[in-house]
Amino acid sequence: MKGEPVADSRLETLSRILVEYSLDVQPHQLVTIGGSTLAAPLIRAVYRRVIERGAYPVPQISLPGLSEIFYGKANDDQLRFIRPDEHIMPEQADAALSILSDANTKALSGVDPARQQLARQARADLTKRYLERSAAGELKWCVTLFPTNAFAQDAEMSLSDYEEFVYSAGLLDAADPVAEWQAVSREQQRLVDWLSDKQHVHVTAPGTDLRLEISGRKFINADGRYNFPDGEIFTGPLENSVNGHVRFTFPCSVAGREVEDVQLWFENGKVVKATAEKNEEYLLRTLDTDEGARYLGEFAFGTNRGISKFSSNILFDEKIGGTMHLALGASYPETGGVNESAIHWDMICDLRQQSEVRVDDQLFMKDGVFQV
Repeated sequence: MKGEPVADSRLETLSRILVEYSLDVQPHQLVTIGGSTLAAPLIRAVYRRVIERGAYPVPQISLPGLSEIFYGKANDDQLRFIRPDEHIMPEQADAALSILSDANTKALSGVDPARQQLARQARADLTKRYLERSAAGELKWCVTLFPTNAFAQDAEMSLSDYEEFVYSAGLLDAADPVAEWQAVSREQQRLVDWLSDKQHVHVTAPGTDLRLEISGRKFINADGRYNFPDGEIFTGPLENSVNGHVRFTFPCSVAGREVEDVQLWFENGKVVKATAEKNEEYLLRTLDTDEGARYLGEFAFGTNRGISKFSSNILFDEKIGGTMHLALGASYPETGGVNESAIHWDMICDLRQQSEVRVDDQLFMKDGVFQV
């Protein structure tokens, strides 16, 4: 095989799963591959397999440091300007792979949140189009991660230990990883089927007493096709149904900032009060991005028992078996959710101790373990 060799043989396995299972790439499809130069080994492996499948790969490679220049130097017109290549993935691609591969996860921590908010608002229509095409089955997408020192540092691990963590969570050491994910899919589908005709959800945990409605909404079985690794079931709650309060156990890392000990209070679906021990101002500014930012777009349970340790990366943390996560902002239309926003911000609540989830007054989960 010509070209630079892949650093870890499991990356070849990962590239095969991403192209053949997660995205199911077909001949003549337009496939975008996004990631930084740090992810070059995985990008090359995926690119090769997309070519072998007879499709048309479109690499969208980023260089570490450009975002800091952009948010630090761009004027308002430049922040709003949408480059021609930004239209390709949401509007034209048949499949899209995004590879998280940061060199510095805190690189944007000094940026004025208002500047990021301006850029997000300018791209709201692209976000909406992306979600619409995904719901219609016109666009398959998957988000994965290439282990970098930045991610390893956030997780308080060495790079080699972090690589083991990442590949283990993806079941890449199994004799047949795809068969393993198909087994995950069957178990999650059992839970999805049980929830299909339910209406009321009541969650209690330390600092949390939350009620919401799911009547008429659809739970999605996330089994390695949307994210990799995966392991969750999610829906969009009725937008005006959320009442009560929730305290998020883990820090919420987003856009280069870590927001800690977030607490939200809901009345008829809307966040009416919000506090945080760290970066509260950023939380409050984000809630004011647009009208939809104060409503929930997602309600989900993490099911991946292979992920038990918090790693400060939402791709993994929201999948921790025995947790719940809520997302402020945009709904996924395929769930029946209709909330629109320029943001989609996931926050995680650990339910593995002193918690209950009741669905239509039936015990669905206790201390992080499903009871149905």
